[in-house]
Amino acid sequence: QVQLVESGGGLVQAGGSLRLSCAASGSVFSYSIMAWYRQAPGKQREMVAVISSGGFTNYAKPVKGRFTISRDNAENTIYLEMNSLKPEDTAVYYCNMFQPPNDYWGQGTQVTVSL
Repeated sequence: QVQLVESGGGLVQAGGSLRLSCAASGSVFSYSIMAWYRQAPGKQREMVAVISSGGFTNYAKPVKGRFTISRDNAENTIYLEMNSLKPEDTAVYYCNMFQPPNDYWGQGTQVTVSL
C-alpha cells in the first residue's frame, strides 16, 4: 500500500519562498513518475511539476523559472522548491505518484501567499 505524506506548506508573503516535501512509503518509488499538483478554491486541480524516475522534469508555464522539483530516491522523497511566490500560487498542493495503472495522492498541504 502506497502512502504519500506532504509537508512544508504555510503562509508566506509575496516574493517569499517555501519548500514542500512528500515522503512516500512502498518499494515502487524509485521507478515511479512523481508530480506536484495544486488546486485553488473554485478551480480544477492542475499539474505544477513532474519528475520522471530518471530525473527528467517538466513544469507548468505559470511556475517555470520559479519552482524546482527534485527527488531523493534513497529517502523516497520528492521536493518542490518554490521561489518568488505570488498570491496566485495560493492553493492546496498535492503530491502524486503514477505507477501504471495506479495513481496515488497525498492529503495535500495548504500554501497561502499574502500581498
